[in-house]
Amino acid sequence: MDPLSLTTLLTAAAMAGWVDAVVGGGGLLLLPALLVAAPGVPVATALGTNKLAAIAGTSTAAVTYARRTKIDWAVAGPSAGLAVLCAGLGAALAGAVPAGAYRPVVLVVLVSVALFVVFRPRLGVVAQPDRRTRARVVAAVALAGVGIALYDGLIGPGTGTFLVLAFTALVGADFLHGSAMAKVVNAGTNLGALVVFAATGHVWWLLGAAMAVCNVAGAALGARMALRRGAGFVRVVLLVVVLALVAKLGYDQWLAG
Repeated sequence: MDPLSLTTLLTAAAMAGWVDAVVGGGGLLLLPALLVAAPGVPVATALGTNKLAAIAGTSTAAVTYARRTKIDWAVAGPSAGLAVLCAGLGAALAGAVPAGAYRPVVLVVLVSVALFVVFRPRLGVVAQPDRRTRARVVAAVALAGVGIALYDGLIGPGTGTFLVLAFTALVGADFLHGSAMAKVVNAGTNLGALVVFAATGHVWWLLGAAMAVCNVAGAALGARMALRRGAGFVRVVLLVVVLALVAKLGYDQWLAG
């Protein structure tokens, strides 16, 4: 890999770490950068190498959040445990699902998410602890630890964003604490998928390690910015990331190739 491509890729890794730490969606930056920087790389290898970088960043962000804010471990803990298994299953099945099958569904979900956040301006800005019932906790664990984790193993981009919204909408967390819980679960999904990709030889370890260092730096900065600026800042970044995901998937669906 030439120096310019490597520099571009490491810069993308740092930016992805920042985005992931604030609200998720760093894969939107890092995966395309990896595919461009290494033409001809198998998609599974790109996914596996991305997971190596991502697990370093999400783990760093999770530790940063845990040290400086309260995490609802009754929700995040079981979700993360299930996520390791379900993301691994998703990674094992990754080659069996054509991209064209999931893009329309994800697009509809993302557009709905954007509209929901725009027209519910108080969502996630202030915590709503009265929403945290036993049934909603079970639903949040199932959605995050099973449904979203499977998606992360199969596809990936936007996982952290979906997790933040799940915890905000279902158990009434504000965006800051929802993001903190999301980092814990996202570390689990990255671990489960990475184990499978590594077992099948789909990880470039040296490149992934270099990307991981940059991802950690970006994640540490992003987590500190989110903690300092609060839920309103996270809400704005979330909307930007969702719209970027919609644009990327829409381009892939209707304009690419």
